[in-house]
Amino acid sequence: MKTITLICLFFLVTLYTGFTQTERTTTARNQRRKTRNRGGRNTSSLNHRQGRTLLNKPSVSPVPVASILITPDNTFVNAYDSVTGLREQEISYNILPVKKGHCSVNGMIMYDKAVWSPKPCLTCLCTNGKVVCDEMMCPPLKCLSTMIPEECCPVCADIALQNISLDDKPEISGDSSEPNDPRDPVIVQPLLTHEMTKILTMEEERIQAEKKNIQIKDEKQRRRKEKKLQKEERKRQELEERRKENKETQRNTEEERRKAYEEEERILEEENRKREENERGKEMRRQEEEEKRQVEAKRLENERNQREREEEEDGEDDEDDDGEDNEDEEEILRGDVFRNPSSRFPSPAPPEEIPFMQQPLPQGCFIAGISVSCTNAKLSQIPPISDLDIKRLDLQGNSINSIPNEAFNGMPNLEIIDLSKNNITSNSLGPQAFKTLKNLKRLYLDGNTLAQFPPDLPSTLEEVKINENNLQVIDEHNLEGLHNLVTLELEGNLLSEGNVNPLAFKPLKHLSYLRLGRNKFRTIPQGLPISIQELYLDNNEIEEISETCFNQTTNIHTIVLKNNKLDESRIAPLAWIYHESLESIDLSYNKFFHVPSYLPKSLVHLILIGNMIERIPGYVFGHMEPGLEYLYLSFNKLASDGIDPVSFHGAYHSLRELFLDHNELTTVPIGIEDMRALRILRLNNNKIRSVPPHFVCGAYEEDSNLDYLHLENNFIQRREISPYAFSCIRSYSNIFLKPQKIK
Repeated sequence: MKTITLICLFFLVTLYTGFTQTERTTTARNQRRKTRNRGGRNTSSLNHRQGRTLLNKPSVSPVPVASILITPDNTFVNAYDSVTGLREQEISYNILPVKKGHCSVNGMIMYDKAVWSPKPCLTCLCTNGKVVCDEMMCPPLKCLSTMIPEECCPVCADIALQNISLDDKPEISGDSSEPNDPRDPVIVQPLLTHEMTKILTMEEERIQAEKKNIQIKDEKQRRRKEKKLQKEERKRQELEERRKENKETQRNTEEERRKAYEEEERILEEENRKREENERGKEMRRQEEEEKRQVEAKRLENERNQREREEEEDGEDDEDDDGEDNEDEEEILRGDVFRNPSSRFPSPAPPEEIPFMQQPLPQGCFIAGISVSCTNAKLSQIPPISDLDIKRLDLQGNSINSIPNEAFNGMPNLEIIDLSKNNITSNSLGPQAFKTLKNLKRLYLDGNTLAQFPPDLPSTLEEVKINENNLQVIDEHNLEGLHNLVTLELEGNLLSEGNVNPLAFKPLKHLSYLRLGRNKFRTIPQGLPISIQELYLDNNEIEEISETCFNQTTNIHTIVLKNNKLDESRIAPLAWIYHESLESIDLSYNKFFHVPSYLPKSLVHLILIGNMIERIPGYVFGHMEPGLEYLYLSFNKLASDGIDPVSFHGAYHSLRELFLDHNELTTVPIGIEDMRALRILRLNNNKIRSVPPHFVCGAYEEDSNLDYLHLENNFIQRREISPYAFSCIRSYSNIFLKPQKIK
């Protein structure tokens, strides 16, 4: 567009200059002419030129001139004419280094496709920065008189006169005698060299100024872009730093929460253990009291019998001595006393008491009925006790470091032995130490340093605990003969899928309770017995659950896999979905980002505390029958947009407890009002700011079964709560709204 505007400007300036020069000049100018009839001229030169285009002869003025030609197809061609003068100086043609496609001729700029004649019979063309010239050869003439017209070659005089018309006007005004034919180029009056140079200089300056302005604008725009990019980069870095700080803070907070939760669990476990111990102690004391009562009753019965025998013997002596005394004695004695025949033999002496134990108990030990307790008595060996009635021996918390083969020979009827928290090693344990105990049912060896499973255990055992030891291997023969074993606990050892033989659990036909927590398992151990009902694998390194892990355990109903490395992508779709007995799964403190799919259809209890869950997929509980009842999702990253209306589809009718505390919820989740069986709802420690009227109670007028609702530690303005928000809850004392966070 700029090029066309520039050419039009040149055209207008040339027209104006030519018109002013015509008015000032009174002398005739040498102009190029063309005759009306070119037939003769073309005939005379056709055989020699053969298709070459006839070019106008330039003026004889020694200064260069320029002409603008307008072609019939409405395109513009700039033609610069340069005449060398009478001396025919040599012309130098150069390519302009800056303007691509232009030519430089004697200091003049020739544009691409420009045509000029530096001297008669010589025509030059600028094409793609190169100058191409063509010289015309004049043919010989066979006539008496010749003349040189405006063309370069002479012609015969008679032909030139015939071409002159009487209607030609003298060239006074400078107009061309050529007719105004639109098919022929119109020749405009040429400009002087200095004028053309001035115009070109001004145009060049204008173009340079425009370029400079464009460069300045581009530079300003580039600087603005750089400043904007720098600002955005600073913002991005600040956001990244803030995000890192938030992540670090959140990670520390989660770690503190997890530690607090684990500490709370540990305390609860310790309390439960103490409670069990207290109950066990109470049961033992009750049994001891019952045994004492029975012994005392037996003793009193023996004394009564002995007294009756003595009284009967005295009565018989009195009968033999005096009849009257017998009558008086009959009045005194009860009527139901049976009188034996008189006997002259003396009454037998009472039997001597058999000593209870051959040796006294060590200091710190005491006996209660059928139990001997030596807890924390600082013993270094098994005390030498010989009593057939002892059934329970408690030796936990001592420093016993060896158990010889004959350690329990004096107590062959033992049923319970507790050797927890001692210093027993595999090498110091006699191979026949427990073999003679034909009634042993419970054996506790927690907190020792055993590296191997104890050998030759009696087949009567029902419960074995070897937690917190150094067990490194369980081969296929360690558990042989223990077909009555029901409970096996091996937590806190060095066991893994590499050192536990898949055939090790095969002899355990009645095993229902197995604890393998705090070991080194990376996968579910193979070869679990079909009778297993509860499996605990917490605090391991399990990363995957394959399709074949629980193929044989059709009776299992509880699986605990908390504190492992599981995520939703490493659980096979067919791992447990078709189990009909599996009711409880604990997947707390793993690496789940959403609630896993393909859960067992019989699931009732699901624990996912302490993960990174951000979403509850739709219809994830839809296949469960009769339906999920307990769902714990505390300490996750659930936001309001991560819960859809169909997230709880399939559990609306069955959910009884729903824990969503310590998440990132901003509103009460959709669908709570449709959970008609819900009794406990925890939404505390979130980011909830309001409770809409129908999000808890819905539009129903009937009372809800909700017993406890926790909304404390949010951002709720209690005064802004609608009076209908909790209208379905029977007791407002079960709604916890204090305290709330400050905005």
